Amino acid sequence: MHPPVRLVAIDMDGTLLPGLSQTVSERNARALRAAQGAGITVAIATGRRAAYTVPLLEGLGLRADTPLIASNGTVLCTLDGKTIDRCHMEARVARGLCGLLRPFGTVVFTFDRPGRGELVLEDLEQAHGRIALWVEANRNAIEVVKPLELALVGGDDPIQGMAAGSVGRMQEAEKALKTSEWRNACECVRTEYPARDLSILDLLPSGISKGWALERLAARLGVDRRETMAIGDNWNDASMLEWAGQGIVMANAPLELRMLAKTHGWKQAPSNDDNGVAVVLERVLAGRAHTAS
Repeated sequence: MHPPVRLVAIDMDGTLLPGLSQTVSERNARALRAAQGAGITVAIATGRRAAYTVPLLEGLGLRADTPLIASNGTVLCTLDGKTIDRCHMEARVARGLCGLLRPFGTVVFTFDRPGRGELVLEDLEQAHGRIALWVEANRNAIEVVKPLELALVGGDDPIQGMAAGSVGRMQEAEKALKTSEWRNACECVRTEYPARDLSILDLLPSGISKGWALERLAARLGVDRRETMAIGDNWNDASMLEWAGQGIVMANAPLELRMLAKTHGWKQAPSNDDNGVAVVLERVLAGRAHTAS
């Protein structure tokens, strides 16, 4: 029997957001507000950078101090923009990853600074061909630097990198990274969207993940892992699903992840298109009400 949930970490894409929309459904939004109203800390845990996440949450009626685990754990901040924690990848490691991963697809690095130059890549046309929606949504933050290594000399260290391409090519890229000299210098987390033949390799500072950030957030809040729930749909969510005492996998998650859920005791929620987050939170709140009565 699990203790009552006091902290819930919720992924964005494929979890909180419907598959063909960038708008949180009213039922999901209502459930988020109800959870906060019941005293549960709702944290949004996403691979997106904070500036790419906040606009999607504005207008939902969430608390200003709602925690955001952004950039797959490298940044912990609040909805109103207060930075709590951040990590960086050494520029020398990022330069090495450029040469290693360039042959496999589009390589992008994210910096913790506002405006143009927050995202740096070297071939906008190539990126537009692979991740067109992402390019259009982030165009005002993108700076083109060729070769990309020049953006990683004499300046700030990046907080995150990304390689994007077809599912097959990113699987090859991940294998190449894991057998390279950089394998212990960074974390690599794969996200796959088979229906679009798109995969993303998130490149993080060594030891960093959504699960690492969730553990640190729980410690700050004085919340035990058994009182923590995580809801996600993809491989970059696995670390927080493993750390949380209560892991929930979406029905639209990759088959391999859903099979892994069975061996880890994670429960399954309805798909993101069926308001799976709301269904889970409504059950949590109903259980609390039953216990209280």
